[in-house]
Amino acid sequence: ELLDIKYNHPEGLFFPETYNIHKNISDIDVLKRAYALTKKNLHDLWDGRDQGLPFETPYEALILASIVEKESAVEEERTLIAGVFINRLRKNMRLQTDPTVIYGMGDNYKGDIRFRDLRNDTPYNTYTRSGLPPTPIAMPGYGAIKAVMHPEKSDYLYFVAFSDNSGRHKFSSTFAEHNKAVDKYQRKK
Repeated sequence: ELLDIKYNHPEGLFFPETYNIHKNISDIDVLKRAYALTKKNLHDLWDGRDQGLPFETPYEALILASIVEKESAVEEERTLIAGVFINRLRKNMRLQTDPTVIYGMGDNYKGDIRFRDLRNDTPYNTYTRSGLPPTPIAMPGYGAIKAVMHPEKSDYLYFVAFSDNSGRHKFSSTFAEHNKAVDKYQRKK
């Protein structure tokens, strides 16, 4: 109410940035500033977005940007990861992204995601539910928001992280290719 935010869930609404503040500034003033910067960046990028994207509001773009933020450790891959999710949304495929499942687990997440967690339905479980989760799952930065407004065009529908902790991914167009990549980079077959 003090912040004049129309959303009930604050996740993703405060821009992650380093702010110069003076010692007498209130916490509410800092939050207002961070919220104003999110609104400005989101709406500036929304106005120049690519046409034909599968979301109807800036808030939906923010939700997807939060997922891209959590999935992309390497800046150069953001637009490609955004493109994979855009492709999946266009085909009415489930996003099937672990960070949404983890977010939906809340305090039950203990550092490891199990197969049963992927099957446990929550509003955030993109393995059990189609479309976007109901709210952002993180505070996306400018790069992630920009990536969903201008995703890289490809025929990729899948990606899996390399096992070398580089943050990079192997992208695939078919489920068969993806399974081979999972075997190679995750299952070590």
